[in-house]
Amino acid sequence: MNDSLKGKNIAILVADGFEQVELVGPRDALNQAGARTEIVSPEENMVKGWNEKKIGDDFFVDIDLGLANPEDFDALLLPGGVMNPDSLRLVPEAVDFVRDFFAAGKPVAAICHGPQLLIEADVLRGRTVTSFPSLHTDLTNAGAIWVDRPVVTDHGLVTSRRPDDLPQFNEKMIEEFAEGFHQEQQLSAALSVE
Repeated sequence: MNDSLKGKNIAILVADGFEQVELVGPRDALNQAGARTEIVSPEENMVKGWNEKKIGDDFFVDIDLGLANPEDFDALLLPGGVMNPDSLRLVPEAVDFVRDFFAAGKPVAAICHGPQLLIEADVLRGRTVTSFPSLHTDLTNAGAIWVDRPVVTDHGLVTSRRPDDLPQFNEKMIEEFAEGFHQEQQLSAALSVE
């Protein structure tokens, strides 16, 4: 890979039950592109992945969510898994952390069930997204335009459906993260406070 993300610091926000391949694959792609990635979590010290239909591995938490400052990061990755985003959306600090990336115009990438956290952050009105198909109605009700494609890019917001889409997701995520600031992200955050 190239070094298009050299000098960029990327937050990966997860709670227990994230889909392991949706963290490991994108994280490896980001690191290969020169980024520095850090796992941010409300869990203490370690966070547990989910590996398809069984419990996955433990991962070291680099920064406790309560100590993480969005200003210290250039972009945000939201892996999916059914349990992970459902837990995070109940944590006000996690919702605020996500919203702050949009308010600052920073790129965000979410895969599979990851967009559930974007619903809670109320940053999807008028944005075109994709996700695991079961979220279609939830995303539409949150004001998003849902499409069934392997990956969707909408001015700094990258979404994807499932682990099979990781090659396309990783490519677009790196592209958007390299571009940096996106004014449309700020507009999404502004709409959430109206």
